[in-house]
Amino acid sequence: MDEMNNEVSGMKEFSTGDIVTGKVVKIEEKQVLVDVGYKVEGIVPISELSSLHVEKASDVVNEGDELSLQVKKVEDDEIVLSKRAVDADKAWQELEEKFESGEVFDAEVKDVVKGGLVVDIGLRGFIPASLVETYYVEDFEDYKGRSLTLKVVELDREQNRVILSHRAVVEDEESSKKQEVLQSLEEGQVIEGTVQRLTDFGAFVNLGGIDGLVHISQLSHQHVEKASDVVEEGQTIEVKVLSVDRDNERISLSLKATQPGPWHDISNRVRAGEVIEGTVRRLVSFGAFVEVFPGVEGLVHISQISNRHIGTPGEVLEEGQQVEVKVLDVDEQAKRLSLSMKELEADQSREEMKSYEKEEDHAGFSLSDMIGDQLDKYKK
Repeated sequence: MDEMNNEVSGMKEFSTGDIVTGKVVKIEEKQVLVDVGYKVEGIVPISELSSLHVEKASDVVNEGDELSLQVKKVEDDEIVLSKRAVDADKAWQELEEKFESGEVFDAEVKDVVKGGLVVDIGLRGFIPASLVETYYVEDFEDYKGRSLTLKVVELDREQNRVILSHRAVVEDEESSKKQEVLQSLEEGQVIEGTVQRLTDFGAFVNLGGIDGLVHISQLSHQHVEKASDVVEEGQTIEVKVLSVDRDNERISLSLKATQPGPWHDISNRVRAGEVIEGTVRRLVSFGAFVEVFPGVEGLVHISQISNRHIGTPGEVLEEGQQVEVKVLDVDEQAKRLSLSMKELEADQSREEMKSYEKEEDHAGFSLSDMIGDQLDKYKK
């Protein structure tokens, strides 16, 4: 009889645990009134609107919204409903699927709390501070309201525990990118990279997903004491791939291989007959090697060191000494430079003689002047 009366009046029968659909008809400070087809409007307390703390009901729902709700309590004059319970149940099912598949998803950071971030995913999800980024973050305040791509790393429905990670997503992306770059690299390639960090033995260069090493010996054609003498962190440089070890994920790079060698264009920088300065770098039994440009050494043969006979170059020269040399021959292809100090001495002697003769001329006095009269006598 009661059922007939309910059907006639259009009223529905409800039991605790039922899932019903209702329309928001009024929003009050601490509750929301919903029309679910019952003889009285249903009540959704503010605590049952969300799994997160809610200041105002209007922050969660608007008048006219259609909501899926669970019946928490039903009496003749009152029916209490929960949006949170329906959202949570649905969220648990979705999260369990995502946890199994490793699927990633986006969620907005609702709050910054001690130890990490809170997101609303139909229930309260927590991102520990250590799982937010791959690097240390001092202040998380800027994260509130931001959307992060997340992955479920721990799930315990009994404990109502949902642990999420943004860091895991970033690491997966980096690993994927790393493999992509590693597979694409080939020996001999010239590519652009960014100097990541400097060490005693060289510089690590980021190639867009993986780091390669430029050994200190591959930084320059000249001798390098410290990597910081050639490059700095953050600098973009072009490097040549020397070798790729995919199994151990090691990449050897060279900066100097992308730059002109010290002998490049040497025939246009110096020509035979020119006088240049250099530094004695090595003494050998047959002569001295003199560095005239960075990385460019020429040989002063022992026969070209001095006008006087010497037994060893060390009699006249010492390593580190600054000297002037005359260029005898330039062979760019063979990377050979022949130099002379003896010819320079001879040139200087000739110049001194010319200078002396000029001074004599200016004085109006010469050998012919001295014996001119005597010559005239003999002619007669």
